[in-house]
Formats: sequence, C-alpha cells, structure tokens
Amino acid sequence: MIVTTTPTIEGHAITAYKGIVVGEAILGANVFRDLFAGITDIIGGRSSAYEASLQEARDTALRELEERAAALGANAVVGVDLDYEVVNNMLMVSASGTAVVTE
Repeated sequence: MIVTTTPTIEGHAITAYKGIVVGEAILGANVFRDLFAGITDIIGGRSSAYEASLQEARDTALRELEERAAALGANAVVGVDLDYEVVNNMLMVSASGTAVVTE
C-alpha cells in the first residue's frame, strides 16, 4: 500500500475516494526509560530509549492506518498527517489521511 503525505501519487490516477482513515498509538510512562532520559537531559545528548519508543508508536499508528484503509478497499492513503500530543503524561501519535483507490 502506498502511504504518502502528498495529495496525489505521481504516475497513479486516483479513481475512488474511500474516506478518512486514522491510526493511533499511545506511549505510556516507563519509570526506567524516564530515569535514563532524565540523565541524558542533564548530561546532554539524545535519548535513544525515547526515540525507539517514538518510532514504535509511529510505526503502529501508520500500520493501523493502512489496515483501516485496506478494510475500506483502498490501495493507497494520501494526504497523511502525523500528529503528536501529550495526554495525561502519555504521548499519543496519530496518523490520518484519505483512503483512495489508484490505478
């Protein structure tokens, strides 16, 4: 399945719009990850634990987006937007876009 942030797919004509699809993932708090991230903040550098968790959440949200698009009979999702929000000390990653059928 093609998933893109652009409104069209070069070389492919959109033949049907199936609707808006969304995938979400929420990262919960982890005491050890937070502790090591705090140490990293103090001494400087990147927090690989948080980066790995964020990548996992993003992948989960996009995978869910693709599954929902496929369930609608789409073979692509255009106009994808990734959004990051903090909800009750948890990080939510949301991916939304328009499920379409292309040639």
